[in-house]
Amino acid sequence: MHDVIHNRKVRFALVGCGHIARHHFSALEALSDDAELVAVCDVNEETLRKAQERSGAKGYGDLTGLLDGENVDIAVLATPSGVRAAQAAEIAGAGVHVMMEKPMATRWRDGLEMLRVCDDAGVRLFVVKQFRYTPSVQLLHKALHEGRFGRIHMVNINMFWTRPQDYYDSALWRGTWEFDGGALMNQASHFVDLMHWLFGPVQSVHAHAATLARHIEAEDSISMSVQWRHGGIGSLNATVLTYPKNLETSMTVIGEKGTAKLAGPAMNEVRHWEFADVVGDPAEEARQATVDVAELAGYGHRKYYENVVQVLRGEAHPHTDGREALKSLELMIAAYRSARDGERVGLPLEL
Repeated sequence: MHDVIHNRKVRFALVGCGHIARHHFSALEALSDDAELVAVCDVNEETLRKAQERSGAKGYGDLTGLLDGENVDIAVLATPSGVRAAQAAEIAGAGVHVMMEKPMATRWRDGLEMLRVCDDAGVRLFVVKQFRYTPSVQLLHKALHEGRFGRIHMVNINMFWTRPQDYYDSALWRGTWEFDGGALMNQASHFVDLMHWLFGPVQSVHAHAATLARHIEAEDSISMSVQWRHGGIGSLNATVLTYPKNLETSMTVIGEKGTAKLAGPAMNEVRHWEFADVVGDPAEEARQATVDVAELAGYGHRKYYENVVQVLRGEAHPHTDGREALKSLELMIAAYRSARDGERVGLPLEL
């Protein structure tokens, strides 16, 4: 593994400067004392030009040129999910750390290979999971860790969002199996991540998926039921067909000694928070962890970048590295296999 970085700023490059790039720009600006964006890369000339204007970083039209032309510590992939495995291998081969948006890959074998090449090259692999930093989710994580719920009986997650046809038509890779996936892989992957992070390993999954209204290869709606190894059961329902706009993202937790519900546009509100063993003021806890959705714009990315910088300085452990991200990819691939084959799929996928 590389030496820790001392007495200088961590040098970042951003590869892929589309819609999500704005959060990466603002996160690095907020950490300007400790990090700097030295290069941006995009195959679209207009997108690249705008990224250069926004960031002041040097622009490159391809990844190879960037790696040859710049001395960077870490390259961030905000490119289509299906191309990241090959890009990560090229970055790792150049001795550069890798950070990427979710999901890490669209294929199980690509996720495993990505981890292997980074290990072999002795570089770090980071995967952004910004929903973990939402105050309501942090409150729930803390309560679970403290055992306030007792045994978990049931968990239900709903993501009722909208993605119109012109969203998919805006780029040829959107909604394809090879590069993107559907409602589960693209939009709901954050909430799949919360399923294993908050509640532990999943034992089995059974899913039904459908492409009901969007002209895409992958699914626009999916319903999956899971059983955790601790015995609890639950479900995740996700669609991008909600009329006329995003309706909610919610999580209901039914425990032996507690019940909670997070809801709102981005699971940003604590709607119910009740326990047999009262600790402090539950109503005040819920109020403090409820934030306006506008306050969350870019918040999780800033927190994630803080952790990455601390890791590269030798001051912290990574919150979500490649191995942690592989857990949610495994669960999504299991759900897709279940929906395809019409049968329950057990985990882990490989022993």
